[in-house]
Amino acid sequence: MPQPETSAQAAVMMAPPVKAFYLALLAFMGLSGFGQMPIFKRYYIADLPGLGWLAQFYATHYIHYMGAILMLGIAAYYVVLFLADRRYGLTITPYGWLQGSVMAGIVVTGVLRVIKNYAGVTMSSGLIIFLDILHLVLVMAMMAIGVAGLCWRRRWLKIPNQPEQGGRS
Repeated sequence: MPQPETSAQAAVMMAPPVKAFYLALLAFMGLSGFGQMPIFKRYYIADLPGLGWLAQFYATHYIHYMGAILMLGIAAYYVVLFLADRRYGLTITPYGWLQGSVMAGIVVTGVLRVIKNYAGVTMSSGLIIFLDILHLVLVMAMMAIGVAGLCWRRRWLKIPNQPEQGGRS
């Protein structure tokens, strides 16, 4: 990982351990999210050694909830960091707005899906199916946008006096 040249770059660079944790968290969120659909048992993936937990609904359910809590914590940390470091002239790129909007949609649909599980809360079956499908579509969109951002070297933030597209150094 290149060393930051300015204090603005230092403010937006994710430390390698945090980045590794974030990527592992995304992987577990994806696994546990898809694990709540019965695909792992149906296609015998859960029969592979060490993957039996993928067929256990409550295990994947609680892992997904814990991952969501950690993900919201990481997001809150970086939002506060961004707001605190506005003096460096950092701006959110169009890619950042797109990825942030998709993430906000995932959070909203996820929170609504949690609320529907509370006792005394009733939602129509059509709304529940809509929320489930929208949540899944938004997650898939986030994955596609993330891969596209990696391929085209897009960043969430624009550092002053630096192009939006990252160049090789």
